[in-house]
Amino acid sequence: MNKMKKIGLGLLTLSAVVALTACGGSKTSKKETESSSDTLTVSVDKGYIKYLEKVKGDFEKENDIKIKLVEKDMFDQLDALSLDGPAGKAPDVMMSAYDRLGPLGQQGHIAEVKLSEDSHYNDKDKQQVTVDGKYYGSPAVIETLIMYYNKALIDEAPTTFEQLEEMSKDDKFAFEGEKGKNVAFLAKWTDFYSAYGLLAGYGGYVFGDNGTNPEDVGLASKGSIEGIEYATKWYQDVWPKGMMDIKSAGDFIDNQFINGKTAVVINGPWAAQGYTESNVDYGAAKIAKLPNGKDYEPFGGGKAWVVSNYSKNKELSQKFVDYLTNVDNQKVFYDMTKEVPANNEAREYAKTKNDSITTAVIEQYESASPMPNIPEMAEVWAGGENLMFDAASGEMTPKEAAEAAVKIINDNISQKYSE
Repeated sequence: MNKMKKIGLGLLTLSAVVALTACGGSKTSKKETESSSDTLTVSVDKGYIKYLEKVKGDFEKENDIKIKLVEKDMFDQLDALSLDGPAGKAPDVMMSAYDRLGPLGQQGHIAEVKLSEDSHYNDKDKQQVTVDGKYYGSPAVIETLIMYYNKALIDEAPTTFEQLEEMSKDDKFAFEGEKGKNVAFLAKWTDFYSAYGLLAGYGGYVFGDNGTNPEDVGLASKGSIEGIEYATKWYQDVWPKGMMDIKSAGDFIDNQFINGKTAVVINGPWAAQGYTESNVDYGAAKIAKLPNGKDYEPFGGGKAWVVSNYSKNKELSQKFVDYLTNVDNQKVFYDMTKEVPANNEAREYAKTKNDSITTAVIEQYESASPMPNIPEMAEVWAGGENLMFDAASGEMTPKEAAEAAVKIINDNISQKYSE
């Protein structure tokens, strides 16, 4: 994912598995109309229209209401809310990436919601939608990075990074273009979103106090630096030069995996369709444990149902959000989209389907770090953009690269958010 798909301020989010597991979607839109007292307007990406058409009927009958569906890209809809809301053109209910909840809630564009008794969320799910101690969305989808492996090259997924290190010594995976380089395992660590799980696994963090304190940036902590040092060894001792290209490294990784050169990669569930269409016999699994024995801790993200603060039907909107996130409808949601439901009971149901990607996402999400949803997170993407490159290229030591990134982040936060 590039940052425009990963964060709502720019970002973690594709068709079938791709369109549905990332945070973006179709650019097609239909003109919104102001809701009347007997109509509830719901805006969603193209990929969710069939799901809503299937489940909305019972709600309409029970509440003597009409659900009007608007097909529009999620980010386009959220970006338009500040103008459409006051003009009376905004939908009542829509989806939002978790990381957008902070800015939207603090700016007054989405309403505080209550989590229904049937929602079955754990503490991590609740943290994803909490801003200033209030809930601004009801979790619908979870997602995170996972590990893919090529079954034609290896029999099972590696469970430790020591195994990946051993594989990188196998001449079978030698990179033809550069002597001494190996592509057995590849990960796009020049991208901060992809690298964060490594840094967090070593003890690094974005913001203190569970992602809520922008005055405590932990990307130059001892643990974070250790993670950067470990990654640097891969860049300098194992991987081809192309892995350091911030813009094209992702394409390089996919090409190597699709063409049977690479056995293991780290990527998101949104990559699955491309691998399937390329006829790769792949499996999916939780990411291997780090050399320090700790879990890889990638960002945990996803999407929530939210209510416009401009809605004249907030009470009914809340009721519809509760309806969509109950156990039965979250099961239907999984069956129709193959996205992992946030509802814990429905999540267990999804796991019984024995889909390797679903299982991998669920297992990896347990060790994932909720992405901070405060507005200051936008500055982390900009500050962390060159973090790994500066260290991997040798232009800076890992410590210098980390401290430089944190300085940029702190300076930008100070300039943009200080009162």
